[in-house]
Amino acid sequence: MPYHSIVCVKQVPDTANITTEAMKEDGTVNRAALPAIFNPEDLNALETALEVRDQFGGTVTAVSMGPPKAADVLRDCLYRGADRAILVTDRRAAASDTLATSYILSQAIRTIGRFDFVFCGRQAIDGDTAQVGPQTAEKLGLPQVTYLEELVGLDGDLVRVRRNVGNGWELIEARLPVLITVLGTANKPRPPAARRVMRFKRARTEAEVAAMVQEAMPSASPAERDAEVRRRTEQLKQAGLLIEQWNLDDIHADLDRCGLAGSPTKVFRVQSIVLTKQGYTDIPPTEDGVRRLIHELVVDHTLG
Repeated sequence: MPYHSIVCVKQVPDTANITTEAMKEDGTVNRAALPAIFNPEDLNALETALEVRDQFGGTVTAVSMGPPKAADVLRDCLYRGADRAILVTDRRAAASDTLATSYILSQAIRTIGRFDFVFCGRQAIDGDTAQVGPQTAEKLGLPQVTYLEELVGLDGDLVRVRRNVGNGWELIEARLPVLITVLGTANKPRPPAARRVMRFKRARTEAEVAAMVQEAMPSASPAERDAEVRRRTEQLKQAGLLIEQWNLDDIHADLDRCGLAGSPTKVFRVQSIVLTKQGYTDIPPTEDGVRRLIHELVVDHTLG
């Protein structure tokens, strides 16, 4: 029985390289000032979907919400084995928090149509909230299984999942369709396949095509550039190299639930915490040892 999987992936700022320009005055993250990478646990979610496809047949669709630059992670999905890639990009979605993001993703998933699985990474490294997956499941009315360590079995419309619960694990059964969030320890993501890289390195979104045409035809009229964009886009589509690009209208989104308008969360500060102390202190499990520990924490201004 083939299974159709949708994987939500995200391009995130590399939080290991935070700079002083990491936050804008309005409290939103200045993503242009930070190098962008594929969110690590989303790679594990993609690998889980690919393993289901490889074992049982079906398709894997990767969907990402973000600026046009987010097409980079969708190309990476194609390199690793995804069958279809969709970018949801719209200036009106800028500054979306987890509530707005999960709404937009749920609308995109509804637009895609029939599916058996939605896989998400447990959390994104730029927010560490682990909220988008569960919120998306709620908006879609789906059962959800979080913190997947292993997909134990799949029989018809019944899936068995082992999930991490911190100090142990649980074995969960769920009926399809289902949304599952995946831990970074669940598997080892496969590397990009050389043949797929050679093929899909030319895959582009319509926005990327428009930028290429603008650079190649700077003196052409808007009508001439539009015609060239349509011609090149159709060529990519015929060759199976078009990364689909949707806006909020394409997914029938309520604009009041998107972007800043639909985002009650406000970022107070973005900063990089660097731990500079070397070595460790051995504290004996005695009353005197606890006193010395508290004294040291007060002196270091950790307490008080």
